[in-house]
Amino acid sequence: MAADSEDKTFWEHIDDLRKVFFRSAIVLFVLMIAIFFLKGFIFDTLLLAPLSSDFILYRGLDKLLALMGLNPLADFEIKMINVEMAAQFFTHIRVSFYVALVVAMPVVFYELWTFIRPALYENEKHAIQKSFGFAALQFYLGVVTGYLLVFPLTIRFLGTYQVSELVPNQISLNSYISMLIGLVLVMGIVFEMPILAALLSRFGIINKQWLKKYRKHAVVILVTLAAVITPSGDPITLFFVSVPLYALYEVSIAVAKPADKETDEPEEEKGEDEENSDEPQEAEIVE
Repeated sequence: MAADSEDKTFWEHIDDLRKVFFRSAIVLFVLMIAIFFLKGFIFDTLLLAPLSSDFILYRGLDKLLALMGLNPLADFEIKMINVEMAAQFFTHIRVSFYVALVVAMPVVFYELWTFIRPALYENEKHAIQKSFGFAALQFYLGVVTGYLLVFPLTIRFLGTYQVSELVPNQISLNSYISMLIGLVLVMGIVFEMPILAALLSRFGIINKQWLKKYRKHAVVILVTLAAVITPSGDPITLFFVSVPLYALYEVSIAVAKPADKETDEPEEEKGEDEENSDEPQEAEIVE
């Protein structure tokens, strides 16, 4: 532990952590109020946009299908309903909080960095600081992927799926928002995989060779995770989610540190070296 951190008592560290949470909460509260008054933009332009065929992903897929000489996607539109008296108001508050949390994430990462920094040595600070910066970037990449790719495909499949024409879909606003927030935040967290791999490899917990060794196992785990993230179950959505997750695993391999040469040396080579080293000794005994 760094010298400037050893001088503080346990309760002083707790007080520093409390200040970090307090400053983060203030930023989050201010952003939440500002976002609350942007209701039209947040809901009509952003959150509810995947409910119609005009969404950017669907239009992009139509252009791709046209280039391939295939028919475009069928037009669709999902209508939301509200079944509880105060649901729309509390949904508005909940959405304002989560959008503010996403916007404030760089501030949260910075505050956590200011708390952790005094406990690090100088040679550790540079690497960890870069990791916090990339962590915020990776989080936003995950959020964008979840919003533009994973959630639209999921809602298009689940929102239009019917066991019978006699059972029309009537999706509640609360159900829609819950799935949107869950998928987007999960993707933001999952995209932290390369940062986590880089840190763990730096501290010697994992290494590049270990990640390569268990690549096949990781594929199974990642596909299972993709199936959990996308409850729609259709193969197209599963494919579009599994591919970014596997790409993240390959990025994790690229950024992870290799194992030390001494620990990575094959046992067979070591055995051969030991046999070769014993030969001169036997020769000397014979002489």
